[in-house]
Amino acid sequence: MVVIAILVITIIVGAVKIVPQARAGIVERLGRYQRTQGAGLTMIIPFVDRMLPLMDMREQVVSFPPQPVITEDNLVVSIDTVVYFQVTDAKLATYGIANYIHAVENLTTTTLRNVVGGMNLEEALTSRDSINSQLRGVLDEATTKWGLRVSRVELKAIDPPPSIQDSMEKQMRAERDRRAAILTAEGTKQAEILTAEGSRQAAILAAEGDAQAQILRANAEAEAITSVFEAIHDGRPDPDLLAYQYLQTLPKLAEGDSNKLWIIPSEFTDAINRLGSAFSGGENPLDARRNAGGGNDSSSKEDAETRRERRERRSKPTTAAEIADIAPKAPKLQETSLEDALADSVVDDVSHTEPPKELGNN
Repeated sequence: MVVIAILVITIIVGAVKIVPQARAGIVERLGRYQRTQGAGLTMIIPFVDRMLPLMDMREQVVSFPPQPVITEDNLVVSIDTVVYFQVTDAKLATYGIANYIHAVENLTTTTLRNVVGGMNLEEALTSRDSINSQLRGVLDEATTKWGLRVSRVELKAIDPPPSIQDSMEKQMRAERDRRAAILTAEGTKQAEILTAEGSRQAAILAAEGDAQAQILRANAEAEAITSVFEAIHDGRPDPDLLAYQYLQTLPKLAEGDSNKLWIIPSEFTDAINRLGSAFSGGENPLDARRNAGGGNDSSSKEDAETRRERRERRSKPTTAAEIADIAPKAPKLQETSLEDALADSVVDDVSHTEPPKELGNN
């Protein structure tokens, strides 16, 4: 009885099967396909039904070893591929192909060689998306009858020969050097442009500053010359004073280390004679002229008042705008040297004095 009980328990346990989730079991009855059992609890007839090993229905990732492929330009490259596929029909995957993983690997290799064999090395390196799409289309169509669905094919690496790799590295290095040289040249160009622009602006500002400085100096010199000239005419200096100033200025001609030859002008003796006559107590011709022409005082006073009013109306420039407005309106002085002015004054004084008496028998 015990033996019979144990036998019954063994038969019952063998008849009960549990299929996990995402698995599928093929049930054969007397060696013939009976059904595909999904996840859950199922019963089979002992000694009549048989369940084959469970099949994984999840998406699987298979990485194949590198495969040598000859390109169109007769270069051998090594390509690694990764295939993503999923079993959709357990019956076809069991009875349609003996080893579907090995079949997918061989099919991927042959398709890869056909696709890459029509490309050169550069196209193969830059057309991975196109190669992946072509491989997926061919594999998906071929594996449908095996109960498989290829969802994705990726190329992990495309390794050219070592000699080609060295050439490619040199080419990439040369390209990087070229780009670096271009960037350096562009930077130098921009720097030179900015430097030139800065120099131009600095030169313009310096020129404007020099122009304003020259205008100010010219206005100041014109004002000084006008003031001195008017002061001289207002003071109406006599020839003796002018001769003294002339003698005071004469030593300056000898200043400087390069002056080795002195030239005494002819007016030097006239200046000495005038000083001598002044110190000897003689009457100054200019004083005689003033005493003789007393009626011209009113006109000289009017001239002095007119010149004084003109000096008061003249304003000194303080800004660049005032400089631009005033500089063109600066009075132009008559180009007359000091010696010519003195000579005219002396001639005028001499003309108002009495002519010398002729020597004769008294």
